[in-house]
Amino acid sequence: MGTEETFYWDPYDPRFTPDPYPAYRRLRDEAPLYYNEKHDFYAVGRYEDVERCLPDWQTFSSARGNILEFVKSGIVMPTGTLIFEDPEIHDIHRRLLARVFTPRRIAELEPRVREFCARTLDPLVGRDRFDLVESVAIDMPMRVIGMLFGIPDADLAALRDSADESLRTEAGGQMDLRGGAGLSNEMFGDYIDWRREHPSDDLMTMLMTAEFEDENGRWRTLTRDEVLIYCTVVAGAGNETTGRLIGWIASVLAEHPDQRRELVDDPSLIKNAVEEVLRHQSPGPFAARYVTRDVEIHGRTVPEGSAMMLVLAAANRDERRYPDPDRFDIHRKVGQHLAFGVGAHYCLGAALARLEGRVALEELLRRFPSWEVDWDGARLAQTSTVRGWETLPLVLR
Repeated sequence: MGTEETFYWDPYDPRFTPDPYPAYRRLRDEAPLYYNEKHDFYAVGRYEDVERCLPDWQTFSSARGNILEFVKSGIVMPTGTLIFEDPEIHDIHRRLLARVFTPRRIAELEPRVREFCARTLDPLVGRDRFDLVESVAIDMPMRVIGMLFGIPDADLAALRDSADESLRTEAGGQMDLRGGAGLSNEMFGDYIDWRREHPSDDLMTMLMTAEFEDENGRWRTLTRDEVLIYCTVVAGAGNETTGRLIGWIASVLAEHPDQRRELVDDPSLIKNAVEEVLRHQSPGPFAARYVTRDVEIHGRTVPEGSAMMLVLAAANRDERRYPDPDRFDIHRKVGQHLAFGVGAHYCLGAALARLEGRVALEELLRRFPSWEVDWDGARLAQTSTVRGWETLPLVLR
């Protein structure tokens, strides 16, 4: 076993992308409070530590962003950037979106999501292979965003590519924060202006017309710029991670064909299988925070002004929380995993992501009960915010 001096972990280093979990185990065991001198940040990876830090926004603030590059940059976040805010302003803005992400509205989307899967997968029946990312995972999340916003399907590809590009990095590189790294995507502007003249029963109309009491006690509606930021944040947050989840579902089940057969024979197990994939291969592996005061962790002081990385993917495989944590098991009693966070910033779209993952798996298994992955043709995406498949060729048999 090494010591903290010999242990090294770097979220930008592509050497860790294929399999970061041995490093995460060392992080938990050897360096429960880790400091990376090269990039000047601290990190914790034990479940207990991450679970304690996430809801403590007074100490571990999101106001400077939840991505390491943002926290380190000192960029001032525009109002309405929900995931980059702390209470009480965060709570005001979250309540607006919570009016849309209700269980009823999410449930109403299921038939349309299922219809998209059927329309996409049916033409693939009879083939001997296809790329799941290209065929389903890259399109489904933005199609669902389009359903929420009322944006025509024909225009969604450009919006998706724009959102993806703002998150993409070269191997070993960091996000380009010039221009705010896509915090405000003007591509939504035309739809906002059109919807103002043609209101409908969609998220965009609701955002433009909902009255709320702002942080200054004034009742008002959102400005155009605020609506634009809301749309950008929802589209960005919901697109990358959900697409990666669908890819992980297929790749993990390819490695566990016996468990996949159980899902074919008993689809009632699918819901818990999706939870186990979220725990086992968390699409959003870490969240960054700004440390607002000196805080002691594992007997050492993390100074005020530091950047802290909360390694969700490491926490989700902590043997202190989960027996035999590296084993994938669709029967596991997963409980509260941390893939969607916890506390005030718990992912508002978690129910929607779960729905998309479940429906995609149900429809995939219905048509293709067995597949393998062409691992030589599979490629992991390299970004500093999410981890998942860029290409995932499935070989059918």
